[in-house]
Amino acid sequence: MQNKKSNSTTNSQKGKQSKDNSSTASMQSSQLMKLFEEELKDIYWAEKALTKAIPKMIKNATSEDLIDALENHLEETEQQIVRVEQVFEFLGKKAVAKKCEAMEGLIKEAVSIMEECEEGAMCDAGIISAGQKIEHYEIASYGTLCQFAETLGLEEAVTLLAATLDEEKAADEKLSEVAMNAINVEAAHQDA
Repeated sequence: MQNKKSNSTTNSQKGKQSKDNSSTASMQSSQLMKLFEEELKDIYWAEKALTKAIPKMIKNATSEDLIDALENHLEETEQQIVRVEQVFEFLGKKAVAKKCEAMEGLIKEAVSIMEECEEGAMCDAGIISAGQKIEHYEIASYGTLCQFAETLGLEEAVTLLAATLDEEKAADEKLSEVAMNAINVEAAHQDA
């Protein structure tokens, strides 16, 4: 009797494992997985574009606090690129970038602000404004990617993406802090 019971338990476990394996396989080819991969390509392009845009912001900034915040985030961005590449690797895919129209527009807006603003606090305030728009886009993107990865059961991807999401939130908070501590007040007292 006990043999039959243990055999039925074993068969039941095997059936569950095969269902788990087939459900994992179906998730790997699901519509959500395809969307996840497309969004990953999009943020990969965005992060790479930022490694070219942030140095321009640093060059145009005058506040030491802002320059420090931007330099720190440039280093983080380079590490974030590595994390996205690790997610691709985890998926067994080659890391490929797909042009991110939203980030391209945000970077163009940042360049436009820097060209139009007078050097000093006004330009710094504009850089912070543009930087925070970029951070909010990244926060939304990484938040979505984390949720997709969680739904797909990609725990390693969740860990990597959540680390970047936390950095993006901290960068946004740092820009707010820099703005509130001096730059916005200085810019408010400058004549138009």
